Amino acid sequence: MFNKEIESMPEKKMKELQLERLKWSVNHAYTNVPFYKKKFDAAGFHPDQLKSLDDMKRVPFLTKQDMRDNYPYGLFAVPLSKVVRVHASSGTTGNATVVGYTKSDVNVFAEVVARCLAAYGVSENDVIQNAYGYGLFTGGLGLHYGSEKLGALTVPISGGNTPRQLMLFKDFGTTVLCSTPSYALNVADYIETKMPDFKIESTKLRVGVFGAEPWSEAMRAEIEKRLKIDAYDIYGLSEVIGPGVSCECSAKSGLHVHEDHFYVEIIDPDTGEVLPEGTKGEIVYTSLTKEAFPGIRYRSRDISMLYHDNCSCGRTLVKMEKVSGRSDDMLIIRGVNVFPSQVETILMEAEGTEPHYQIIVDRKGSMDDIEVMVEVNEKIFSDELKVLNNLSKNIADRFRSVLGITAKVTLVEPQTIPRSEGKAVRVVDKRKI
Repeated sequence: MFNKEIESMPEKKMKELQLERLKWSVNHAYTNVPFYKKKFDAAGFHPDQLKSLDDMKRVPFLTKQDMRDNYPYGLFAVPLSKVVRVHASSGTTGNATVVGYTKSDVNVFAEVVARCLAAYGVSENDVIQNAYGYGLFTGGLGLHYGSEKLGALTVPISGGNTPRQLMLFKDFGTTVLCSTPSYALNVADYIETKMPDFKIESTKLRVGVFGAEPWSEAMRAEIEKRLKIDAYDIYGLSEVIGPGVSCECSAKSGLHVHEDHFYVEIIDPDTGEVLPEGTKGEIVYTSLTKEAFPGIRYRSRDISMLYHDNCSCGRTLVKMEKVSGRSDDMLIIRGVNVFPSQVETILMEAEGTEPHYQIIVDRKGSMDDIEVMVEVNEKIFSDELKVLNNLSKNIADRFRSVLGITAKVTLVEPQTIPRSEGKAVRVVDKRKI
């Protein structure tokens, strides 16, 4: 453990620490951010009324739209002279969501990422190749500062330029790759199609740190098999801090939330009601130590579940289930709720398919229509038409039996689905175009 005192703190003591820090954070937001004061007052809530963790359910939510409406600095709780860094979303669907960091916030960011890396068995003796994008996206600098905090040799290559990534695997003795899971698969594809003489076994690569997009257990197995590594999930969101909010450990059975810095709740996404541990719903975050940008009850839209399980790693921090999707990414097909990750799991179970797919949703008249395009390997694609038809039919049958939807399944040859050096585009919803 990077911080054993915190990561193995008894649950009762952790809750006491959280309440103490919650009182500070909520008061900090109320006192220094006019938006929060107005919203709290309208809800009939004052920070002095926060006497227990249960009182948090009285605090109003913060949404992504609230952040857009206060672009760029309207939610900052300190003067800009105290802010040493900003990060922001792409802003492709409106104003970007902008978050700020004081020197203390940057230190916290580095600390939680370093904890994650340590949980994966990474140490100061490792060489970490950071293929997350650098810039306003939190991933690149988040992993960079955490890697340096851990004391590891950090290679800030950023995303893309796969031939150079592979060269550095060998030349620099890279042991850890940090990237999106879809880019890790792109690396594996590149080796197999463009550099078949490159032997991943000849490198020192042993660990992959993957996040920034939901990915299934089937995709984990595919990455581990093709890159010969242990693949771990790192979770975060810029609105809270960035990567490092939670992470897997050696057990790979859920992600430990760093509760000394983030208070987490699960709510019913429709009613906003707080749900008990062990119930799946939308995860809500409150920052406990953020100075520049205190996020109070931020609705993440990520679907997960909280639980304690006496983890074999010795950490007592609450766990969150691997995110299955986002409530705002959920597709409603003829009244049936479907997450892209559910589609991915079924596709990856089918022998001969590749981990590259795209879901195309359209509306024909008054009815929703869904097509799932998935790549198959060279051997399957070169088989006779009957074999391809049978595979397509079997996948469609699984969609009906498991998800309750009827979908057209289109098998395409390798390298047909567009690749991305960042987050993969899994869904094309033409109903919104």
